[in-house]
Amino acid sequence: MAKKQKTEVEPTPQVIEQPKVETPVMETPEPKRSEPTNRVINNWEIKDRRYVLSSGKAPLSYGIKTRGIYYFDEKLGYEREMQYTENQPTLFVDEMKGDIRPGRIVFRNGGLFVPKNKVTLQKMLSVYHPWKNKIFREVQPQLAAKNELENINLEVDALIAAREMDIDLVEAIMRVQNGSKVSKMTSKELNRDIMVFAKKNPKLLLDLMQDDNIHLRNLGIKSVEQNIIMLSDDQRTFSWRSNGRKLLNVPFEDHPYSALASWFKTDEGMEVLQSVEKQLR
Repeated sequence: MAKKQKTEVEPTPQVIEQPKVETPVMETPEPKRSEPTNRVINNWEIKDRRYVLSSGKAPLSYGIKTRGIYYFDEKLGYEREMQYTENQPTLFVDEMKGDIRPGRIVFRNGGLFVPKNKVTLQKMLSVYHPWKNKIFREVQPQLAAKNELENINLEVDALIAAREMDIDLVEAIMRVQNGSKVSKMTSKELNRDIMVFAKKNPKLLLDLMQDDNIHLRNLGIKSVEQNIIMLSDDQRTFSWRSNGRKLLNVPFEDHPYSALASWFKTDEGMEVLQSVEKQLR
């Protein structure tokens, strides 16, 4: 009896499915909003603001530029166009979405009031606009009060300093202002004039008090007036009146008494200064 041959069954090949690799969809990121990195933005205060024309004039109406303004964004590395609109929450054109309704900025009778809910307009005027502090400026009562207080304190300091000032320094400073006529003024007249000067020009007075050359200039002028030192007619040479010996050639374009004051600080000049001071007493 013949044996049956076994039928070999080929194995079913296994199909290994490859994982699907999805190509990622690259979304173009929206530009991040950028603000100037300064205290104005970092400490932005929500409040009503008022703006006026810097000229002080009050025309019936005056419009300023609201579009085609550019701001260089240091973070992004390029200039960004800005535009003021009525319906967008941003000033940057590349951040705007949908319809754009352009806005106008018009000063009426030289002024413009912007309520606190108009933050975008306020930032356009207070931070970004290239005409800021040129054509118009923000009215800042607190800053004005601070400046006024500083000016008052400066005036008080100058008046106190003038009242306590030595008469020689008073004469030296007033000679800078009034010239040679100071020599004919009495001490009371000089003290009166220095107080008036302190009230009108407090900062200048305090600055002059710190100028070492003021006193030396005055000594030089007095020495010429009292015929101790002689200044040539062309105002280029200082000499001893007694013997005509030359002391100093004034450098070209220098004021003669300024040059003399500087020369008094040199080794040679200090010896002459000591002699002059003795003769003036």
